[in-house]
Amino acid sequence: MTLLTRLASDVQLMFRRPPRQQYGALCYRVKKKSGEAEVLLMTSRDTGRWVIPKGWPMTRKCAHEVAMQEAFEEAGVRGVVETETLGAYSYSKVLRDGVQVICKVQVYALEVTDMAKNFKEKGERRIEWVSFDEAAGRVREPELRHLLLAFKRTMTDRLSAAAAKQIPAE
Repeated sequence: MTLLTRLASDVQLMFRRPPRQQYGALCYRVKKKSGEAEVLLMTSRDTGRWVIPKGWPMTRKCAHEVAMQEAFEEAGVRGVVETETLGAYSYSKVLRDGVQVICKVQVYALEVTDMAKNFKEKGERRIEWVSFDEAAGRVREPELRHLLLAFKRTMTDRLSAAAAKQIPAE
């Protein structure tokens, strides 16, 4: 590595900002008839890519509460949010002023129990319920894809355990 290359690399590192923190909700539901779990995806307002609800920290709200509020504002869903994070993923966001930043999103599972007819961003996004595999195929961020598939395994285990409890003992 030449001195000039190393110097350019050092300058880049000096000006690199830490990722901006966001909180997101992996919204899911279990279909009553089939017992299959599905996940909510929505399109972003700017690029139209498939994403999960997420947003910036809010004063006096815990991370999981922010995730729950964003799910309602962006997708109109309410439910029970878990307080432990499922993990995190990063993505590149272009801010209103044109500056590009890296955002790190801490993700919380939210079991959807209710869908509102009216909510803040209604009509600004497409919202779809899809299988975990379909969701993993639609999202662009590899780390989010990994979280979706890992949570699919968690849900499969939870649903199997719940089904086993319902089988009467002989």
